[in-house]
Amino acid sequence: MAHSVTLIPGDGTGPELTEATRRVLEATGVEFSWDVQEAGVDVMETAGTPLPDETLASVRRNAVALKGPITTPIGTGFRSVNVALRHELGLYACLRPCKTYEGVRSRYDDVDLVLVRENTEDLYAGIEYEAGSEDAERVIAELNKLQKKQIATGSGISVKPMSRAASERIIRFAFEYARTHGRKRVSCVTKANIMKFTDGLFLDVFRDVSQEYPEIEPWENLVDAVCMGLVQRPEEFDVLVLPNLYGDIVSDLTAGLVGGLGVAPGGNIGPDTAVFEATHGSAPKYKGQNKVNPTAMILSGKLMLDHLGERDAGQRLEDAVAAVIREGERVTYDMKPSRDDPSAVGTNEYADAIIDKLQA
Repeated sequence: MAHSVTLIPGDGTGPELTEATRRVLEATGVEFSWDVQEAGVDVMETAGTPLPDETLASVRRNAVALKGPITTPIGTGFRSVNVALRHELGLYACLRPCKTYEGVRSRYDDVDLVLVRENTEDLYAGIEYEAGSEDAERVIAELNKLQKKQIATGSGISVKPMSRAASERIIRFAFEYARTHGRKRVSCVTKANIMKFTDGLFLDVFRDVSQEYPEIEPWENLVDAVCMGLVQRPEEFDVLVLPNLYGDIVSDLTAGLVGGLGVAPGGNIGPDTAVFEATHGSAPKYKGQNKVNPTAMILSGKLMLDHLGERDAGQRLEDAVAAVIREGERVTYDMKPSRDDPSAVGTNEYADAIIDKLQA
């Protein structure tokens, strides 16, 4: 039976990357029923919004979506489509595997870690008060009544809410992922030594939940030490679970360890729906040039296959990608030793090479 999946091509180079990924996914032999929907700057003129209601309804209906990169409109008052999708669909878990593939330029070998980021709370919850505003001054006055440490008048204020329920949900997701995928260690990454009532709560929940998974080693790490450790010895890390802000920052660091955002897949997962997408931008200056590397989106398709229960197909897809990159003959310009190598192939031809491996 075919899997019903919402397919959002995106804008900029998104449609090219999406089409390459669609062809590779179909070459695995898994059947899909694609529900193509629009989002992004290209649809704003007709829909009046970068995220039309029918697109959101489609994702809710199908429960799974594959999304190409989307440009965030500047100066329009519209927020990021990615942020809007996470909010509207309750996509509380951001999944970011980072793995080295032979043939991708990197300073490191044998990196194979998974970053699990909480998506809904922390400083990214968007609870802010503008410096000098009446609301900010009211908040400052109330807080100054409660504590000896005084906040200066004229300060901007951001609130860092972190709840036990949301912390347990994301930490349990990380441990379940580790158990399902045969991972051996989960690292809790916080600054609990300083922020005792927010990060401290996250760490306290981690300690409770970890007891339910005795076969998985729990690590407790401070975020600054983790950043140093990732640069010095990334092969020691396995699954990392982080609050929202640290997760955003460290996920780009880990992508840098393995060659950059061009090979970094991602998924945002909620109780009822999941959206899989490359973690890089839409690169509109390369639109229509058949040039951009689709690896990140193709590997996001691999995550989608895993989510759909098609683990064998997902592994075959990843093996095919790894083989093409390792051989280094039919790869895009950014994966060549020299970026102006005339033997580099385009987006479509790179997808063809992966399809040939899948069908061999």
